[in-house]
Amino acid sequence: MQQRIVTAIIALIILIPLIIYGNWPFIVMTYLFAIVGLYELMRMLDPKKGILYTVISVGFLMILLNVEVENDIKLETFVIFAIILFIITVLTKNKFTFQQASFLFLATFYIGISFHMLIEIRLLGLNYLLFILFTIWATDSGAYFVGKSVGKRKLWPEISPNKTIGGAIGGIVIAMIVAFIFQVIYPFDISYTMVMVIACTISIFGQMGDLVASAMKRQYGIKDYGKLFPGHGGILDRLDSLLFVLLMLFVLPLF
Repeated sequence: MQQRIVTAIIALIILIPLIIYGNWPFIVMTYLFAIVGLYELMRMLDPKKGILYTVISVGFLMILLNVEVENDIKLETFVIFAIILFIITVLTKNKFTFQQASFLFLATFYIGISFHMLIEIRLLGLNYLLFILFTIWATDSGAYFVGKSVGKRKLWPEISPNKTIGGAIGGIVIAMIVAFIFQVIYPFDISYTMVMVIACTISIFGQMGDLVASAMKRQYGIKDYGKLFPGHGGILDRLDSLLFVLLMLFVLPLF
C-alpha cells in the first residue's frame, strides 16, 4: 500500500503540471505513453518479441497520433500497414502468423486512435479533459464503494469476479453527480441534461474498458500489462477505462 501511495504522489506531481499546461509537453508525454502502451500490448502477445513488434508498428503509430495529418491520409497509411503485415507473413513463411499480424494491426489502431483523441481533447480545452477524467474517477470510486456496500450480484464473474451490478450502477450514479457539480463550477455551453447524458455514456464505456482490459489479461495469463508504475502496473493498467472512452469519442463526438 505504501508503495502505491508513493508512486501515485510522484506521478501526480509530474503529470498534473503537464495536463494543466498542455501544448507540446503534454503532446510529448502522450507520444511516450502511447509507445509504452503499445509495447505493453506487444509484450503481452510475445514477451520475447515485444520490442520487435513495437518497432514494426511504431512508425504507423506516430502517423495516427499526429493531429495535423488528415484522416484520409491516415486511412491510406493504415491500409499500407496491413499490406506490409500480410507480406511479412509470406516472407517469414508463416513464422510471423496471420494471428500475430492481426494483433499488431488492431493493437496499433487501438493505441493510436485512443491517444490521438487524448491530444485532441486536450487541444479542445482543459475543462473537457478534466471532465472526462473526473467522470471516470468518480465511476471507479462509486463502483468500488457502492459495490462493497450493496453489491451482491456479480456483473461478469468470468472476467472480473469482484465487480457487481450494484457497483456498476452506483458508479454511473456517482459519475452523474460529479458531472453535475462540474457543470455548476466549470460550466459547458450545453444543457444540464446533455451533461448528464455525456457523463452516463462516459461512465458506461469506462466500465466496459475496464472489463475489456481484464478480459485480455485473463486470456493471456498476466496480472498487469507492465511495471512502469510500481504497485499500479503499467500504462494500460492505469488508463484502460480512459482509452476505451477516448476510442468511443472518436466515433461518437459528444462534445
